[in-house]
Amino acid sequence: MVSATQIAHLRTASDDYHLTQQIKSELRTVRESRQPFYLTAGELERVFEWKLRSQYGRQATQRARNGGDVYMTVTRAAFEIAKPDRNYEATVRIGILTALPGVGVPVASAILALTDPDRYCVIDFRGWRAVFDEDRRVFSVRNYRDYLAEVDRLAGQLKWPVQETDLALWEYDRRNYP
Repeated sequence: MVSATQIAHLRTASDDYHLTQQIKSELRTVRESRQPFYLTAGELERVFEWKLRSQYGRQATQRARNGGDVYMTVTRAAFEIAKPDRNYEATVRIGILTALPGVGVPVASAILALTDPDRYCVIDFRGWRAVFDEDRRVFSVRNYRDYLAEVDRLAGQLKWPVQETDLALWEYDRRNYP
């Protein structure tokens, strides 16, 4: 398991750190101005491109079935869930978001991480491997909650947002397992 000391120098090292900051800033502005908060198809496509990178086209056919009205309705419902118990909140939000065709737990976690970076992170094989020293390519909501708890612990030690801690973990894994 990686320690906070091992990733402390990687906070801004990811090749997409500045793009990530830009997207988070744009979504923060949207969140502050749009009540109730939801994401449009265009805003979600930006998240999908950021998260999926070279695999962006993989679920494109399924995602194309979702219209702007569906995206608005589903994301609004997910963001309206606000509970003091983050595990419960994450479980329900991920469940709602993964109801969208073409959106699995990793992509749903990216939506949460970019819209609420202080509380949420993105789950993927790189972060998982850095934290748990285990190869995994398929993730459940339970896996996400376990990963989030560990990233949150590291974020607390570093005094960083959860999402930035996760990005440093991603970069740590990329450098150690090219």
